[in-house]
Amino acid sequence: MAPVQGLVHPKEYDIKNSNVELIGTDLDHKVKYNSAATEPAWNDGRVGVEPGLFIWRIEDFAVMPIPKDIYGQFFDGDSYIVLHSWQTGPKDNQKLSHDVFFWLGGKTSQDEAGTAAYKAVELDEFLHGAATQHREIQASPSEDFVALFPRLTVRRGGVASGFRHVEEEGEKEEITTLLRVFKHAGSGRDSIVVHEVEPTWRSLDDGDVFVLDKGDKIWVWQGRKCSPMEKAKAAQVVHDMTIAKHVDVEVVSQTESRSRAVVRLLGAGDEDAGAGTVFEAANPLASRAERAARPRRLFRLSDASGKLSFELAKEGAASVSTADLDGNDVFLLDDEGRAIWVWEGNGASGAERAMWLRVAQSYMRKLESDNGQAGAYLTPIAKVREGSESAAFWRALQVA
Repeated sequence: MAPVQGLVHPKEYDIKNSNVELIGTDLDHKVKYNSAATEPAWNDGRVGVEPGLFIWRIEDFAVMPIPKDIYGQFFDGDSYIVLHSWQTGPKDNQKLSHDVFFWLGGKTSQDEAGTAAYKAVELDEFLHGAATQHREIQASPSEDFVALFPRLTVRRGGVASGFRHVEEEGEKEEITTLLRVFKHAGSGRDSIVVHEVEPTWRSLDDGDVFVLDKGDKIWVWQGRKCSPMEKAKAAQVVHDMTIAKHVDVEVVSQTESRSRAVVRLLGAGDEDAGAGTVFEAANPLASRAERAARPRRLFRLSDASGKLSFELAKEGAASVSTADLDGNDVFLLDDEGRAIWVWEGNGASGAERAMWLRVAQSYMRKLESDNGQAGAYLTPIAKVREGSESAAFWRALQVA
């Protein structure tokens, strides 16, 4: 059940846009670092010092750590910052490498999204610019983000400070929560996602497992095409749910006549719950196909001419290489729709560095308007700095 059932945001963030201004000058870097040096979230003695996973949620403009026992659980009304730090290099000279993700829920507010993006930049400053920054959106998480969690869970609701009541006084809604358990096809790994969906029979799909919480009883509905891994993960989800409350649990397969009871509980009529009914609900996470495959393209963002320009530098899968990168500018690599990578040269100007997120989002809007690629905005975005490139960036650039 969502922690703030009956509450909604007064103003949601348009996930296609950004309200964050990144100046990028040397003075700006110093100001951001000084700000980061006084941010309690970064100054716990572990951030930037120890390897591991750290997660914070934006609450009323503040960066608040969340308990480790709920790592991997996100709410669609919130924005989060996730830091993954790990050791790299030879054993006698190891250093920490970092990924900084700002995750934006589908119903997060403009203020929360803006704060998460700004604070992610600040955290990178605190780490001396060595981190790879990632913009993550609920509907289309990157492979790197999903791989951080044995089980990624997305629930409805969010932090209470960002919501307003919509229930009439005295009105009380019956508890009905439906969770979809599935393997994330875009991850390329055995990553399982648990995603809260609309509690209706139209949310069912033959290929997945669903957990229906009716308050006094929990039902597990196994689609006829679901995998053993999905069944196992659903069992873990139910185990976690029953620790907090002792209720009956019933597991049914779609191939059993008893499974029709679940479909009826979700509002279906007899004609919708028959033995031969096929359920094909859209997956709550977008696939790469929905983002539309595109040619590999490399763009240069430069103000060398005295005016900021954004121009195509190379096109074609085999034509892009490290030789095309110039440390005096910023480059955007569209990895055939899989991800958009921004490479920031150490000699890039403040204006060039300031515009990376805005330019990436403008590029995706142009794909939507000019090329009719409605799902372009779902493409994951990441930024690396010259000398601190991630392995994922080099793979995208096709460097052996």
